Amino acid sequence: MTETTIYSARAIVTMNPSRPLATHVAVRDGRVLGVGSQEELAVIGGARLDDRFADKVLLPGFVEGHAHVLEGKVWSMAYVGFYDRRAPDGRLVSGLSSIDAVVERLKSVSDAMADPDAPLMAWGFDPIYFKSRRMSRHDLDRVSTTRPIMVLHASLHISNVNSLLLERAGFDRGTNITGVQKLEDGTPSGELQGIAARLRAFRVVGMDGLAGTIGREEVTRYSQSALIQGITTIADLHNDLPDDVVALYRELAAGDELPIRLVPALASVSHAPKDGVEKIRRLRSFNSDRLHFGLVKLVVDGSIQGFTARLSWPGYWNGAPNGLWYIAPEQLGTIVATYHQAGIQLHIHTNGDEATALAIEALEAVLTAHPRPDHRHTLQHCQLASPAQFTRMKALGLCVNLFSNHIFYWGDAHYEQTVGPERACRMNATGTAERLGVPYAIHSDAPVTPLGPLFTAWCAVNRRTSSGRLLGVEERLSVLQALAAVTLGAAYTLKLDHLVGSIEAGKFADFAVLEENPLEVSPERLKDIPVWGVVSGGRIFEAPRR
Repeated sequence: MTETTIYSARAIVTMNPSRPLATHVAVRDGRVLGVGSQEELAVIGGARLDDRFADKVLLPGFVEGHAHVLEGKVWSMAYVGFYDRRAPDGRLVSGLSSIDAVVERLKSVSDAMADPDAPLMAWGFDPIYFKSRRMSRHDLDRVSTTRPIMVLHASLHISNVNSLLLERAGFDRGTNITGVQKLEDGTPSGELQGIAARLRAFRVVGMDGLAGTIGREEVTRYSQSALIQGITTIADLHNDLPDDVVALYRELAAGDELPIRLVPALASVSHAPKDGVEKIRRLRSFNSDRLHFGLVKLVVDGSIQGFTARLSWPGYWNGAPNGLWYIAPEQLGTIVATYHQAGIQLHIHTNGDEATALAIEALEAVLTAHPRPDHRHTLQHCQLASPAQFTRMKALGLCVNLFSNHIFYWGDAHYEQTVGPERACRMNATGTAERLGVPYAIHSDAPVTPLGPLFTAWCAVNRRTSSGRLLGVEERLSVLQALAAVTLGAAYTLKLDHLVGSIEAGKFADFAVLEENPLEVSPERLKDIPVWGVVSGGRIFEAPRR
């Protein structure tokens, strides 16, 4: 008979409403056999008691419903973001507070590179924090004129490149491609927005902007980033899933290396809808306990802080022109209908409320013509959705995954520059979703912001910007509601709530092991709770310490 282990803990927060708290959990064959007190589980004959977590607190393994394996790739590049950032190995990398500081860091990296012609890649940059001006090719030409340079914005919707890369990509004064920004003299500025222009630049540096040129090291780094934050199930929510990446995911999922369950989503932009349907059907045959194919990701607009999201009237607070359609409005309905009628779950990126309106209209049309119970189509980010739009989501059975981290990282910029005080206070409206009964999760969108479900929960509970401004007291969640959003709520949006998201009999034995009880600390300290490690399918992984 398979061995049963009973783990004791200072507290077990199960996220199962019918049995919310316990002190012991029994695990057999990588699944939860039972949860309760020591006396209740004593009836299990021959069980081994393990008290290594006796002074810890167990929660369900956190579920990150919107992140990208690119988080594992970018740490091979130079970090040039505004905020300090912790690397997967635990190192703290300092942020940069000016464009000149970015240039100096890139010079240091360039000087240390052995190959003088190799491309220099950097990530995390965001000009909204430097209110004076945007970065141009002239800034990056100060770093090098002999190697291609690309700097990915924090949003991942914009890149800056130097003159050499522009030349090799064929961008010049006569280029007429949406997203190629121009200087006053009519020449490209070096800032590339949207998909078309950036994919052309990615090809110059030998990088697939949708799959991220992913190898074993990048996936391992991604799983390590998840592990140190208590995450046991994580999405890779926009990947064109070429055969080599699929083969790598299958190999890693079949072995013992990964402490995570991986949920990739096919990037619709890289496939005609009918081809995407066939690919998803084929990929589903590869599903296993640790690998779950079946999602398709659509990206309708850009980012609010990058001024590429599509906003309804009155548009951008500072008068910037409206953003970009990543999918032509007249084409969205056809794409949505093709995948929906094939029984495929859609995750649709909409940042601005105009993009949200378009997505809701497309989903309403197809659900009216072809009703499907429990479809769980999910609007991702959905940052500016109005109460009326949430009401329509509820009526249509839609889910939403809100970007709570934005309140901290860009809340002040939204208040002062992008959407103004009123709309900033209702951004990422978790309180509205809770009140109206729209199933919701919250997320990091790593590497856009750092992985960290406890921090994401802290953002939703406290709604404080980096300057300490409170944005939208009515949209705050309780600690328990926020914890539900990063466990069972996120699992629901991935259609995995029957397997993960709570600690209860029959589900995978996936636990986040914490040093303190989130229900007992002050809400202000939620983000500071140390993560000891995780249990994933009954296997124990201790987080590295630095």
